[in-house]
This record gives sequence, C-alpha cells and structure tokens, in this order.
Amino acid sequence: MRSLLMATAISLAFSLFLTPVFLKIFRRLGWGQVIRTPEDIANPSHSAKRGTPTMGGVIFIVGTIVGYFAGVLFGGSTPALSAILVLWLMVGFGVVGFIDDYMKVRSQRSLGLSGWRKIIGQLLVLIPFGIVALSFPNRYGQTPASGSVSLFRDIPWLNFFLIAGPILGWILYLIWISVIGVATSNSVNLTDGLDGLAAGSGVFVVGAYGLIAFWQFKQSCIAYGTELAGCYDVREPLNLATVAAAFAGGLVGFLWWNAPKAKVFMGDTGSMAIGGVVTAMAILTRTELLLLVIAGVFIISSGSVILQRLYFKVTRGKRLFLMSPFHHHLEMRGWPEVTIVVRLWIIAGLLAVSAVGLFYVDWLTHS
Repeated sequence: MRSLLMATAISLAFSLFLTPVFLKIFRRLGWGQVIRTPEDIANPSHSAKRGTPTMGGVIFIVGTIVGYFAGVLFGGSTPALSAILVLWLMVGFGVVGFIDDYMKVRSQRSLGLSGWRKIIGQLLVLIPFGIVALSFPNRYGQTPASGSVSLFRDIPWLNFFLIAGPILGWILYLIWISVIGVATSNSVNLTDGLDGLAAGSGVFVVGAYGLIAFWQFKQSCIAYGTELAGCYDVREPLNLATVAAAFAGGLVGFLWWNAPKAKVFMGDTGSMAIGGVVTAMAILTRTELLLLVIAGVFIISSGSVILQRLYFKVTRGKRLFLMSPFHHHLEMRGWPEVTIVVRLWIIAGLLAVSAVGLFYVDWLTHS
C-alpha cells in the first residue's frame, strides 16, 4: 500500500507543479498546437486554441516513470517485469505520438504520420511487448501475459496455442494483442478532441485497472495458494497496481492544466501513451474483453467514426452525425464544451465502476 500511495503522490506532484516549467520549454521550442482551418473543419471556434503548447503527454509520461520507481523503492520492493512492460508500451506509443505531433508542429499543418505509418509504429512497439510478455516465466511458471483470450480471467478453451499449435498460436496471439493495442490507442486519440476529455476519462479507466490489479494481489494464487477459491494467476499484480496508480496520479496533475480552458494539450504523445497503458493493463491483468466496458467512453468515439463512415457509404453521402467523433456532434448541436466534457467524464466513471462491479461479481461466483 505504501508503494501505491507514494507512486500516486510523486507522479501527481510532478505533473501538477512541474507543468509550468515544461510549458516554458515547450514555448521556447515552438511546440504550439496546430488547429485545422475552417475550410477543413466545420467548427471554426477551435481556431482560438491555435498556438497552445502541445506534446504535454511528455509531462505525465515522465511523471509516471518517476512516480513508479520512487513508489517501488519506498515500498521496499524491486521493479517487476510486468510493470516494465506497461512502461514500455506507454513510452513506445508515446514516441509514435511524439513523432506525429512533431511533424505537425514543424510543418504547421494538421497532417502528421499517415494512418498506416502510425499503425506500423505501433506494431513495432507491440510485437516486442507481446513476445516478452509471453516469455521469461518466473519460478512459479508465470509469464506476464497468457496465450488465452480473457474476460475476468483467462478463458481456457480460447487458448491460441491449444487451438492452433505453437507456431500458428504465436501468430494468432500477436495478431490479437496488436488488434487490442492499435484499436485502443487510436480510440483514445479520437477522444482527445476537447479540453480535458481524454485525460479525465483516462483517470477513471486506468484507476479502475489499478483497483482490479490490487484486488488480484489480495487474492493471488501465489500468495495464498491455489486452494483459495477464485484466486488469480496474474504475475506481479501489486506492481501493476503501482504503475497504474502512478499513471492515474500523473493524469490528475496534468488535468489541472488541461481542463477547460487548457493551458497545454497532451497531443498524440499523450493520447497514444494512455492507449498504451490501457492496452498493457488489459492484457497483463487478463481482462482483455472487459476493456470494452472499462474503456467504453473511448469506444464511443471510435465507434461513432466507424458508424459515420459506414452510413456515409451506404446512403451515398448522407451523415448519421453532424460531425464525428460523437463529442464534436454534440458541439455542433450547441452543447458547451465544458458540459460535454463533464458528462462524458460521468459516463466514463459509470462504465469504469460497472466494469469493476462485474469483475467483483465474477469473483463472488468463484469464491
């Protein structure tokens, strides 16, 4: 518990008190947000945000790293492979987003990496993550991830290696985690369109994963033996809870400066990093399908874009929404930005609480 509290406190303090320092550096470097012009977007009011410092995701990425290692050391333990994998996906996706942001800032255009180049960058981070996560078992034979699809825990009959054999099993497993990672990170990226929306929603989502990981630690098969009904065979759950706590704390500190009217934007650097952490936590806590509920507010954004495109093609030019993602549709309907953000935060919180509740109900059925 000490490691959780220390990780949260240090990461929060880092983002909260050091953001002004980062902003001075960002301004000197000319890292100002590029906003699409009224010719490109049907909501020209966003042009007022042009020039706001961007790439703020760097702040809570660094804060998370500092907070996690400080928390682990203060708690008297050592860094664990599972948590390092979360940090790997956070930093790796953050770098992909940073390259995209930097290209936009340098060219002063809203176009950075193309869609396929962004996906290739994500895959270059995801594939090593997947290989390491299913390798290097500890003395109990546990690896950070498993070869099974999971909901509240692994689903035994959905094990890629039992279904398809060792070689094809590895291919299916890597495709599965790649789909999760690319879909999640791009969903968060689409949600990052209003001040504080992605950061505030990310606090609820990652916070829920922190609670799940901590409960898995309290009900660990390793700590209490397999005779404990409903125990979890998750590797290093306390470290997963610690890194989730550090990340949530960093997001809260960043949100102080990112809430409307934002003094800094996280950019693709931050939204991709959030997607990386959510992806890693879903895979390593063995709750991959539960991600659809926990991160439901992000699914709303990506789902609205998909529906918009499908409807446009089927109806030959008609639109289902005034604009997608869905939060921009609400803007076009005349909703104030703050109202949209707060209500979507409420939805994010309700979905996160519902997912944790479902997780707990599953434990009750096994205990």
